[in-house]
Amino acid sequence: MTQFLRKTLTATAVAAAMSVASASFAQAPAAAPAAPAANKAIDAKFKSEKEKFGYLVGTKVGENLSQIKDEVDQAALVAALQESLKGVKPKLTPEELNQVNQEFMQKHQAAAMAKRAEEAKKNQADGDAFLAKNKAKAGVKTTESGLQYEVIKEGTGPKPKATDTVKVEYVGTKIDGTKFDASADHGGPATFPLNGVIPGWTEGVQLMSVGSKYKLYVPSKLAYGENGPGPIGPNATLIFDVTLVGIEPPAPAAGNAKTPQPVDKPAAAKQ
Repeated sequence: MTQFLRKTLTATAVAAAMSVASASFAQAPAAAPAAPAANKAIDAKFKSEKEKFGYLVGTKVGENLSQIKDEVDQAALVAALQESLKGVKPKLTPEELNQVNQEFMQKHQAAAMAKRAEEAKKNQADGDAFLAKNKAKAGVKTTESGLQYEVIKEGTGPKPKATDTVKVEYVGTKIDGTKFDASADHGGPATFPLNGVIPGWTEGVQLMSVGSKYKLYVPSKLAYGENGPGPIGPNATLIFDVTLVGIEPPAPAAGNAKTPQPVDKPAAAKQ
């Protein structure tokens, strides 16, 4: 299982972009030497080696600043960068720069919160509409909690308890069909304590016998709710195609053995 991490920018993004770009070069694994013909083709696009390297750094900095490009005046950004590289004294004192930095942070965070709130509202409405229509679909069953599921294949093995550790294959998608995770993306079946994942999975997988394949339709309240990470988003209704491969035997008791920690939610989703 993996954990989705939602990247956010702060008011220090402009300065951080420079150091991030520099660090990315230092940490990047050494690449195989390019063929002479490839080197010549690249060099032909620039007047000098410094121009080539300058283009590289500029591209990396631009990539790191792309998420805030609509929040800053690009001409002012370029002017400040040029002045800084020339050693020109900034027009703002360190104290004034800090004040502007705090102002930018507050404005950026407020905008991000407003955008996420709007996204949460839309996702909730879209999810509710989807589930209302989906429950009338032939073969779809709805539990008391609001979880919907569809039996694709019924297995013949035992059913797990919430305290069991299970092995599953899965594909997770949003209601628009966008895939956000799959066990195959991580090398094969995922193994995790069933009581350590989102409620929709804890409930849904307990309905399955080993060998079964179900499609779970998980309302946002049984998934991540407002805390939906990264590509999932807040208040998103999720769909999982789940195959229960097996139930893992309990670990042997040991005097100093530590209790396994719950994996990150949701089922098999990298967070």
